[in-house]
Amino acid sequence: MTSPIALRGQEVRRRLLRAAVELIPERGWSAVSTRLLAERAGVTPGVVHYHFSSVRELLSQAALGTMREMLSGVHALFEQARSATDAVDTMLAALEEYSGRDPASMVFTETYLAATRDDDLRHAMTEIVADFRRRFADALARWRVPDPAGTAAVVAATIDGILLHRGLDPGLTAASIGPVLRRLVPDAKTVEEDAG
Repeated sequence: MTSPIALRGQEVRRRLLRAAVELIPERGWSAVSTRLLAERAGVTPGVVHYHFSSVRELLSQAALGTMREMLSGVHALFEQARSATDAVDTMLAALEEYSGRDPASMVFTETYLAATRDDDLRHAMTEIVADFRRRFADALARWRVPDPAGTAAVVAATIDGILLHRGLDPGLTAASIGPVLRRLVPDAKTVEEDAG
């Protein structure tokens, strides 16, 4: 049984992580301070460093948790999709929830930028991206898509780029980019027909 003190500590950590996820898109990674985190979470500044060794660690854990959570649903779609193009269409439909300027998109963008200056964060993000690509490549291999690992890498980078560009060009919708992505990931039947 968990003690009341441990439960309170867990709740404070959750509030701090939630505050970080809110502040990253509002202020930008480098502008989030101990004071801002403490105010948003409703705790004293000393509590921030009691639970996390640094603001950087707190921001990293919050952002990586958000990324894992967002991508966790994508893995299930690979199991449910009937074909490679079905998987691409489902990913594009999910992408429609994000404008490129919404809080979740901004967390991704800020985290990618921060990872260029933080080796630990970059390694952790690389693991998340590699896991996504591996699962997608496994699904592509089941659907007999040529070069599944290379295709998964290009599609993942394209989806990330679309998310980034949507902040500048809201016209990058699933309807406008779907036909192009579908050509990158043909179904096995189409591949076999082209070869024959």
